[in-house]
Amino acid sequence: MLEARSQGLTLSIEDALRGVVALGLLEAEGAAVTELPPEFEAERSRVIDRLVSHYAGKSTADIPGVAETRALFHRLDIDPTKTRPSSEALLRRVLQGKGLPQVNAAVDVCNLCSLEDQIPLGLYDRDQVHGTVMARVGREGEGYPGIRKQRVSLSGRLLLADEDGPFGAPTSDSQRTAVTTRSRNLLVVLFCPVERAGSDLTASLEHIADRLTRYCSANVTAVRVAR
Repeated sequence: MLEARSQGLTLSIEDALRGVVALGLLEAEGAAVTELPPEFEAERSRVIDRLVSHYAGKSTADIPGVAETRALFHRLDIDPTKTRPSSEALLRRVLQGKGLPQVNAAVDVCNLCSLEDQIPLGLYDRDQVHGTVMARVGREGEGYPGIRKQRVSLSGRLLLADEDGPFGAPTSDSQRTAVTTRSRNLLVVLFCPVERAGSDLTASLEHIADRLTRYCSANVTAVRVAR
């Protein structure tokens, strides 16, 4: 197994996923998750306007980054047109004129980064993640209550699990580790196709670190890549 260590967090990647997915990890402390400044609203509008201008009317499969993530899902025997990567779901929403959902400062920042870079990610309350984290394929019957309160089935799907069980996936995350306005310490995990595990993944981690620092007053304590 491959491991990445960062400030007490140990991530192991199941051997079956080697050569299939790369993971980007970011940890941050002391985040203010309540309100976002007007500068963020302006930046979000600029990103959305640019994407709509460039890609309105085009098939999402033709947009850079989408095809690679769909290919990742296919390698995991997941139909990405039925269970969409979270990054593509955000893009489809924006191109339909619905904008981005507004949840809280940290979630909104990470959604903007995932939308712009087209890499699915999970954002978690670091204090609710316990022990070693493993990226692996879900076992028969595994699942959890999702952030929208529906049960998310994880059988045969890429997931993250800690000592308390599965808590994250590149489609929908769990209630247990969801970031709320009370959260202060954050964990971000990017689920990146291996084809984009170089400069694209590094740039996305930099975007997240920059925006969490500027807009959430977070102190980024660790950034890692695991393959």
